[in-house]
Amino acid sequence: MDMTTVAVVIFIAAYALIISEKVHRTIVGIFGAMLMIIAGIISQETAIHHIDFNTLGLLMGMMIIVNITSETGLFNFLAIWAAKKVKAQPIKLLVALSALTAVCSGLLDNVTTVLLTVPVTFNIAAQLKVDVKPFLMAQIISSNIGGTATLVGDPPNIMIGSAVGLSFMDFIYNLTLPAIIIFVITIGIILIMYGSKLHTQPELQDKVMRLDEYSQITDTLLLKKCLFVLLITMSMFVLHSTLGLETATAALSGAGLLLLITYSHNEEKIAKVLSKIEWLAIFFFAGLFVLVGALVETGVIKMLAEEAIAVTEGDVFFTAMIILWMSALASAFIDNIPFVATMIPLIKDMGAMGLSNLEPMWWSLALGACLGGNGTLIGASANVVVASMAAQRGKPISFISFMKTAFPLMILSIVISMAYVWIRYL
Repeated sequence: MDMTTVAVVIFIAAYALIISEKVHRTIVGIFGAMLMIIAGIISQETAIHHIDFNTLGLLMGMMIIVNITSETGLFNFLAIWAAKKVKAQPIKLLVALSALTAVCSGLLDNVTTVLLTVPVTFNIAAQLKVDVKPFLMAQIISSNIGGTATLVGDPPNIMIGSAVGLSFMDFIYNLTLPAIIIFVITIGIILIMYGSKLHTQPELQDKVMRLDEYSQITDTLLLKKCLFVLLITMSMFVLHSTLGLETATAALSGAGLLLLITYSHNEEKIAKVLSKIEWLAIFFFAGLFVLVGALVETGVIKMLAEEAIAVTEGDVFFTAMIILWMSALASAFIDNIPFVATMIPLIKDMGAMGLSNLEPMWWSLALGACLGGNGTLIGASANVVVASMAAQRGKPISFISFMKTAFPLMILSIVISMAYVWIRYL
């Protein structure tokens, strides 16, 4: 077999193992990358060149900031504050918690957001004695919609932004409006579907209203430091292209500053914070970049791009719609991260071959990959995390029951995205 065939076989085998979940995806990523190097398909130096350290740095920096902030009790405070603002009325509470989840997912990442907000949702739902499932469904879907709106909200956006040089504000300008429209319509439909189940007793509402949200803040000084650093970091995200800085520099600068002003002499605390970085995800990303890099080096990606342009005959609208729908349907059933890692060099090669306007392609890829995660229970990491938390608490969410509700909503969100891309860019 020639090198190109070997590269394709290794890549397909790695992809199949990732989908099957027989072997942990981090192991698949690392081992697959090493096979590419050992087989001589790609050198170690070239492999390192293909690893996107901007994406990895951005993820690590934000993970450090979020891990320290979570110790202040801020997220519990926000959930109880939101519940009290709507007088603990279940229907309004579902909207409030969904909106909180969407906003936090745009500023942090959706996995971190659900890890912090869902336990409080269980607590409040138990106190009101209402079915927690509508709340969980709404929060899963809202986390993926909110994550679509910004550069840092979802890993595919981080990867696209880093690869193409799109700024934090580029994502705000191009994706926040469709995300808001999709969120409003989606939550409206969820309320129609589950509204009859969302009723409670006045005395139970009074109990929630008596909760003291301020008691959830466990460290006021640390909270002030975290909010100060978050403000600086977000400002750097907004201005990073003006300042000539990469987004990883902004995130890691914020993380470094927060560690400096909180745990400058406490080695045990520093080690604890760094141990909470999702190293499995970081190493999976690194391995994945090398796997895709091997396909780039052997010309496989270029060949696929040529075939795609031949099918669409270079029509920008047709190409954008294919990318949007293919990204959404693929991301509903397989991890969107390896899919996006494969698509980025493919779209770049389309541009090199004369496709005149690539802007609609990048936004179609982002919308499809992020929103497609709402299609099934395994479509996005946040979905799996919430399902696991629900099962641990005796409230399991089945694959089929989730899909019956979420898949049609996902399709609707892609139809809205299709209209948006056509009106805005084409």
